[in-house]
Amino acid sequence: MAENDVLPEDSQPGEMGFWEHLEELRWRLIKAVIGVVLGGIIAAIFIDYIMNDFLLAPATKTTPPLELINLKPYGQLVLYFEVILVCGVILSIPNLFYQLWKFIEPGLLPGERRYISSIVIFSSVCFLGGISFAYFVMLPTALKFFAEFGTQAITNNIAVDEYFSFVISVMLAAGIVFELPMISFFLSKIGILTPKFMRRYRKHAIIIILILAGILTPSPDITSQLLLGIPLVILYEISIIISKLSQPKPS
Repeated sequence: MAENDVLPEDSQPGEMGFWEHLEELRWRLIKAVIGVVLGGIIAAIFIDYIMNDFLLAPATKTTPPLELINLKPYGQLVLYFEVILVCGVILSIPNLFYQLWKFIEPGLLPGERRYISSIVIFSSVCFLGGISFAYFVMLPTALKFFAEFGTQAITNNIAVDEYFSFVISVMLAAGIVFELPMISFFLSKIGILTPKFMRRYRKHAIIIILILAGILTPSPDITSQLLLGIPLVILYEISIIISKLSQPKPS
């Protein structure tokens, strides 16, 4: 910058301009995509195990077992690519969160930036915890309900693409909603959220949680909705505790 150049009154030497933000966004997206590709490569190496021993297991272990059928000549090929892509995203979740927060970092205060590493780790743990809860608790209960519901005159032959869509959507939805403690941690650290506010609107939050559980759960049965709603209510109570512990200390 030339000596005679004058900065605008509302800018500082360290601030990024519009095009610099776009360039930063481009590189963050490139790094995020690279992480997804690497995760997809790892998933492709273990795709048989992922398909047979992980994603198909909830259906085969249900009593009675669910019959899955392929209705398209290319159905299984497309399905394999979809699973590889989704697994690539899940495996690269820490990198995705890291790139997101590094892009947001310039807009944060110096005191807020030091929490980025903790937020990335916390976000990843919450997301993977939600996926685990969906796989080990929600899916077996929902699929058991599907297998036992109805009359013996109707055979429950499920299209394999519909089955995988159900499984993946339930897992991703649970992973997203399990981010509630992380959101509470971050908003409390920057002074926006307080435990007093969360306790005051607890009843409103429970109603919203039950509505979200009904929307996010693909299954129309009340059992699956409660399986997501009840843990969310517990997470809300945990978030109140986290908010209390995360309040900025008075100077």
